[in-house]
Amino acid sequence: MLLPIGLGFYLIYYTYTGFTPEQIDEIKGYFKDADYSFILLAGFISVLSNASRAWRWKYPLAGMGYKVSFANCFMAVNAGYLLNLTVPKSGEISRAVILKKYEDVPFDKGFGTIVAERIVDMIILLLFIFVAFFLQFDIVKAFILDQIPLNKLLLYGGIGIGFCTVGLWVYAYSKSKFILALKEKVSGLKEGLFSLWKMEHKWEYLAHTVFIWFSFILTFYVTLFVFEPTKSLSVGATISAFVVGSMAIAFTNSGFGSYPFLIAKILLFYAIPETVGNAFGWIVWTSQMLVVLALGLGSFLLLPILNRTK
Repeated sequence: MLLPIGLGFYLIYYTYTGFTPEQIDEIKGYFKDADYSFILLAGFISVLSNASRAWRWKYPLAGMGYKVSFANCFMAVNAGYLLNLTVPKSGEISRAVILKKYEDVPFDKGFGTIVAERIVDMIILLLFIFVAFFLQFDIVKAFILDQIPLNKLLLYGGIGIGFCTVGLWVYAYSKSKFILALKEKVSGLKEGLFSLWKMEHKWEYLAHTVFIWFSFILTFYVTLFVFEPTKSLSVGATISAFVVGSMAIAFTNSGFGSYPFLIAKILLFYAIPETVGNAFGWIVWTSQMLVVLALGLGSFLLLPILNRTK
């Protein structure tokens, strides 16, 4: 938790100590002149996305024989997004805990459906990355190598593969009590993980997945109209910036510090000044986090009230 938060504060410090007082005043001016009606529209789309994610979650749970209420799924999703602001991916655990408490869904099975959901989302994100590379190969390549030199990229990749290989070997062959107990727990996780193959409503699940990701990119596209300089970004530039922002959110504390930093850097390749890109990144990130805070806090308050008989 401390590393991602510390990184976020460092990026904020690094960015703003590099700006002149005139540039900081320019950024303040962009916030003052922004068209916030598009921010409200983007917030509304985000609420619809959360609702669709909650409804999609009902399908694999129903496939395992658990009839859960939409309200509890929706509030669990909102609460999960809120907790992701603290410890990365803790929201996924909290969603399974909430469903265990209020819908009596075993934790391992509920968590398995969430893991399956995240795998699907990762596949969609990889598709967007592929599209971004296809449409804007030179720019995306230059951006990646600008942020992480090739030798470090290969080093980090090698370390990641090494850790995964050792972890899988230990899990497969270790006879320790901890590993054996973990394997027993994983059996329930597997049922949740493979619930997507067993459920009846596969096409409905797919339709919600398409809607969720369409709403993600539509939310980003709508916010381009907040500032005059970003209105004219091409489709390729929009997808590239969307992918960069999505990765910043996926691999940190919901993009704290890293989202505006990386958005500003990628937009530089499309002739958008860094002051504009930084202001744009902050206004998009802040507005989305306000939605997360409002829905998350509201859900935490309402969950015990609406489920007081459970």
